[in-house]
Amino acid sequence: MAKQFEHKAATAGALPDWVLGLVLILAVILVYQPVWYAGYIWDDDRHLTASPYIIGPLGLKEIWTPSAGLFYPLVLTTFWLEHALWGLAPLGYHLVSVALHAAGGVALWRVLRALLVPGAWLGAALWALHPLQVESAAWVSETKNTQSGLFYLLAILFFIKWLRRAENPGGGRWYYPLTLFFSALAMTSKSSTVVLPAVLGLCAWWVEGKWRWRHLIRLFPIFLMSLASIAITVWPAPAEMAIADPQFTRTWPERMAASGDAIWFYLGKLIWPHPLITIYPRWIIDATQWTSYVRLLAVIIVLVIFWLKRDTWSRPWLFASAYFLVALSPFLGLIDQTFWRFSLVEDHLQYLAGIGPLALAGAGLDRVGQIFPDKPWLKPGLYAAPLLVLGLLSWDRAWAYESEETLWTDTLAKNPNAWIAHNNLGNVLLQRGNVDGAMDEFEQALALYPRYEMAYLGLGNGLVQLGHMDEAAVAYQKALEIDPVLAKARNNLGNIYLQEGRLDDAIDQYRVATNAAPYYPQAHNNLGNALLQKGRVDEAIDEYRKALAIKPDFAQARSNLAAAEARKAN
Repeated sequence: MAKQFEHKAATAGALPDWVLGLVLILAVILVYQPVWYAGYIWDDDRHLTASPYIIGPLGLKEIWTPSAGLFYPLVLTTFWLEHALWGLAPLGYHLVSVALHAAGGVALWRVLRALLVPGAWLGAALWALHPLQVESAAWVSETKNTQSGLFYLLAILFFIKWLRRAENPGGGRWYYPLTLFFSALAMTSKSSTVVLPAVLGLCAWWVEGKWRWRHLIRLFPIFLMSLASIAITVWPAPAEMAIADPQFTRTWPERMAASGDAIWFYLGKLIWPHPLITIYPRWIIDATQWTSYVRLLAVIIVLVIFWLKRDTWSRPWLFASAYFLVALSPFLGLIDQTFWRFSLVEDHLQYLAGIGPLALAGAGLDRVGQIFPDKPWLKPGLYAAPLLVLGLLSWDRAWAYESEETLWTDTLAKNPNAWIAHNNLGNVLLQRGNVDGAMDEFEQALALYPRYEMAYLGLGNGLVQLGHMDEAAVAYQKALEIDPVLAKARNNLGNIYLQEGRLDDAIDQYRVATNAAPYYPQAHNNLGNALLQKGRVDEAIDEYRKALAIKPDFAQARSNLAAAEARKAN
């Protein structure tokens, strides 16, 4: 089947390759023009703006230490380099992510051409301009996707070239080593690329028309990389994968049923990307009802049909479907992780999986254009129309990621029951001084989910601004009943005790905060203040220095350190 596409794939492009590549890159840049004005959102502080690996005392050595429990050391290295070049100005980070996405689109085009897929350029453009990709390309933290995606596609490209090395006598010596190299880069950029061995096996089956067991020898080193990536991801940081609230834990039958729902959800969004929401409503799965398994059963039946007809019409469909499922497998909810308490699906999770269906769609549109050779205007129209629609949708969607306020306002307009969105919008309003609006958002979050510790934290912060210290202390204590090591709640409760003159209680709270979050500069500074009031000057100086080691531009800690050293000198 692959060989019958060879002539059509090779002659599909009337323009030189460099022009087609440039058009694809410029299209991506144009579509993502809104990111030029975007800032940081959601967890960008954790990965970049407040990360001890980027702006704190830790650095490259610690980034690459397995005990750090990091899923993406190479992406953090990229952030580290970017921070060295332009600090925390968000524009540079956004432009790098968009550039990586554009490069990924070009790499995908070359992969599809190497696989002799008709309409290779169109399939790559559909993927690069699809609005489902906006969450990956317009959100700085999701540079994990755009960077790992580029290396993942390059690994596939060189593996295909290695499979076809007989067509290039005297060449191809470096293809397999480059496959290993880019596989390693992909997996150290994001651990979800551990599916590479299975994907490369599918590509070998497609290129050679059947599976050859000898390929296992070449895939074995990449399989070992996958095992290492999984071990480094799961072993050091089990808390990252855990769901703290028992109400969100699921039985295996519930997970299996939900995986079928997720597969059709992601496929549906590729076909009809509306509405797109950062936090989708969380499904309720009743594993006791047989109807809950219908979607999963439908997936199995479709795959069986494609397999049985693989020697006739269904081979491309089987290849695209199998790839889609393999690439999506880490995100079908079979393994618990913290995010599943908010929603069981998320747009950026299908960043690579969407390649299969969209490449198939590109091939289909290209075939339609070839059916009517007497209508030369048809093929350009079949290319331009979907790309124009998808590009406009992506451009519009990118504006939602401009700021925290636009992101959570957009989310709540489409999913009013997203309690995390109410909480996060409340934090935005609180920072702007709109305390009443913020309190309303925190209360709505708690009405929807009474055990959300971050909403109690926000409520306490709002009560502090209103001067209601006793009520604020109660809110912080409720947050700590849910999460006893919530460092910000410990720190803020310590602040209240410090104002009340309860120095020992304040020190206890700060100690717990600094133990739970060793790179939390405010807690070290506040602990220093409490120790200084107790007359423990040397200990206070040590805490101020720790705060400054984490955040060198922490003016308050520097001033406090100077005062403490002057007091010691006298």
